Amino acid sequence: MTRRGFLGATMTAALYSRVLGANDRVQVGFIGYGLIGAQHVHDFKKQNDVDLAAVCEVHQGRLEEGVAACGPGAKGYRDFRRLLEDKDIQAVVISTPDHWHALMSILACAAGKDVYVEKPLTLFIEEGRWMVKAARRYNRVVQVGSQQRSGRHYQNAITLLGSGRLGKVHSVRMGAFRNVMPGFGSPPDSEPPKDLDYDLWLGPAPLRPYNKNRSLYHFRWFWDYSGGQVTNLGAHEIDVIQWAMEVKGPTAVSSSGGRFALKDNGETPDTQDATFEYPGFTTVWSHREACEGGGAGEGLTFYGTKGSMSLSRSGCEIRADAKMPPENQIPQFLGHPVGGPQAHRDVEPVPWTEALRERASNDLLASHARNFLDCVKSRERPVADVEEGHRTATACHLANISLHVGRKVHWDPSQEKILGDPEASAYLLRPYRKPWDEVLRSLNL
Repeated sequence: MTRRGFLGATMTAALYSRVLGANDRVQVGFIGYGLIGAQHVHDFKKQNDVDLAAVCEVHQGRLEEGVAACGPGAKGYRDFRRLLEDKDIQAVVISTPDHWHALMSILACAAGKDVYVEKPLTLFIEEGRWMVKAARRYNRVVQVGSQQRSGRHYQNAITLLGSGRLGKVHSVRMGAFRNVMPGFGSPPDSEPPKDLDYDLWLGPAPLRPYNKNRSLYHFRWFWDYSGGQVTNLGAHEIDVIQWAMEVKGPTAVSSSGGRFALKDNGETPDTQDATFEYPGFTTVWSHREACEGGGAGEGLTFYGTKGSMSLSRSGCEIRADAKMPPENQIPQFLGHPVGGPQAHRDVEPVPWTEALRERASNDLLASHARNFLDCVKSRERPVADVEEGHRTATACHLANISLHVGRKVHWDPSQEKILGDPEASAYLLRPYRKPWDEVLRSLNL
């Protein structure tokens, strides 16, 4: 189909709508059947009001697996545009590499489909605002794959933080550590496999020679397709932080790191540390790919004036600090000479707050799918709306922009602008490869 023909079809489909009743079944198509795509098929299959209607995959073997997993009656497409033309499909689940998330979601919205799209929402910051505009223009439900927002223990933890259980939260730490030495190798460039439509896999990304590591799964180690682990894993944690602290984004971000240890042809950092400055608190992200180190610091922890809260997909734990006179926490050795701070004798420490331990009590991924389907029917905003996904991805991208330019970048979350740094601002936008740049422009976002 020509670009004009495709756009005509999507505009026609955008005018085609249904009003779903509480008992109606939702027809869902899946775009991308990789690691997380297969998981989504599994989770949506658990819902009793959904038909797994179609799968789209540019890899023939994965397409066949996906159709089989969806069950009898599922259609198979090699080109996502054919799936979007299918008027029987009401919603799509997009589980492609990051560089496809934005444009596919925008075109799905224009085609009248509701969208569940995996995180990170975008490859660069401007894409996120385009996605929000498309969702609002076409009145589409767009759910981001930030599944922790559907976790009951996460929701309870957010309530506790808002109640002041930790006192004033002034610091947050997050990280992910493992050892995958020596890396994923450096295979030579080659012809793409016959069962992979490599040109369509690349889509809007730059044209590069095919390399095994630049494609299925390992795409996340290359800047053309991903932002590395800070956008892959950090997006989950930053989303929780900005949700809990009720902030739109950082005001400044500084980051350093590089691919220091892994011996392969990857590009994104195997070691990275980033500091995010918010009004009244700071956040630090760290990841290591070449040393687990006991996992020290791994996960997400909020630090307040009364104690700390560790929060992960397995549960939540509050540890209370001991309340005691500040003078008693100053080293005494033989005691301070006259005039120095003196310890208070016979003062027993008491906890500042109440400790707590709560285990995860629901299936986050299945619950997130349930919320999406409920919103498809009700037309309400989902728990992980596209606006929140955009602001989360923005913070992650700012860390990588700081890494690229080698200095702190200052951000205005309201105007969505980098302040006083034209070189850094140039990273807010990347060009799409033809003909996808023309498709984007024609949507007038």
